[in-house]
Amino acid sequence: MTGTEQRSRVLDWSILKGSAVIGVAIAVMNVSTYGYTVIAAHTLGTEPYGAFSALMGALLVISVLSLGLQATGARRISAHPGQVHSIERVVLDVGLRSAVVLGAVCLLLAPVLNQVLRLGSLPTALLIPLGAVPLTYMGAQAGVLQGERRWVPLALLYLASGVPRLAIGTSLILVSPSEFMAMLGVALGMWIPVVVGFIALRRPRATLPDAEGHPHLELIREVAVSSQALLGFFALTNADILIARASMSSEQAGLYAGGLIMVKAILFLPQFVVIIAFPSMSSQGASRKTLAAALGVSAFFGACGVLATFLFPDLALIFVGGDAFADISADLWKFAIVGTLLAMLQLLVYSALARRQGRAVVFLWTGLAVLVVAALTLTSATSLVALVVAIDTAVFAVLFVLALAATPSKPALDAGVVSAPPRAS
Repeated sequence: MTGTEQRSRVLDWSILKGSAVIGVAIAVMNVSTYGYTVIAAHTLGTEPYGAFSALMGALLVISVLSLGLQATGARRISAHPGQVHSIERVVLDVGLRSAVVLGAVCLLLAPVLNQVLRLGSLPTALLIPLGAVPLTYMGAQAGVLQGERRWVPLALLYLASGVPRLAIGTSLILVSPSEFMAMLGVALGMWIPVVVGFIALRRPRATLPDAEGHPHLELIREVAVSSQALLGFFALTNADILIARASMSSEQAGLYAGGLIMVKAILFLPQFVVIIAFPSMSSQGASRKTLAAALGVSAFFGACGVLATFLFPDLALIFVGGDAFADISADLWKFAIVGTLLAMLQLLVYSALARRQGRAVVFLWTGLAVLVVAALTLTSATSLVALVVAIDTAVFAVLFVLALAATPSKPALDAGVVSAPPRAS
């Protein structure tokens, strides 16, 4: 065996091991997040849980800046391994400034959120900036760790994003079951991964000369470009609960929020597929084959979830929130369809990023606009989920045609970088 073959084997094993470690960590994070969601639904009841779910939807949309920072940091460090020290400093600095600015904006918008989401509690709305600051900075930390291929610290950071939330949040809502306590648990839990990232990144660095080519403004522009596609996806996937909260009765909005627990469960079930598939989708000549296989796996998991929910609605109701959400039990299979569509749509979004297809973003925002206009006329949870299924199906069909029609392009990321999917917020 030649030296090149030996290095290739070591590299392949390193990537495989890293993917497995990250995959397990993300799975635990999502299970913890889902567990906390179910506990909150059971403990709070329909109306308070509806308010909590709306706040979580807003926070998930805000998280696109964090994901943009992570993608930019990982790409730059992977592309320029000899400039790790200088790039890391710029990424963390931009991350800190972005976190402070975003936190200030959320602070100013707290009264608006309080009114739009009908929270009736300004302190509850103020928990959004409390969580947005660490969430954003954590993205910069994760990007550095990902770019350096430090899989174990990155896995610990993901674990810290889910497990502390479950522990802290559950303790708080058991003491005082309210949307304020539920959201406080989320906000406090988001500071734990920042501490983990700080410890992981404070190790001594080899002294390297500062390198040109990574100014703050240039990196900010790249973060903006990386974030806009993810913002379109997150906005499309979370606007429905915000619309429900703003236009429907508290009871109907709460029922819809309960159905969204099923959506998130199905969406996050095949999330490991994104981790495994994205590097191959970014490789020249392998995109279509890998995308087809990834979509097939996601469709299989989703179909199993839809079938199980349709055949055993009472059992599915236990995982959603219990008897308080019984009025939505007969329609839970429709929410499972939404989750399946979103899981497959997420793959198409990452495929578009790998192929650098800017048109995909336009169709995401178009779908969002149609959803907002049409949904404001609806008054029930069942009618809204039917509309969401129709719009998500249309957007999926368009992006799928774009993916089939596109010609393979050069890799969007350097080989060996594992792209992490959206974190569950």
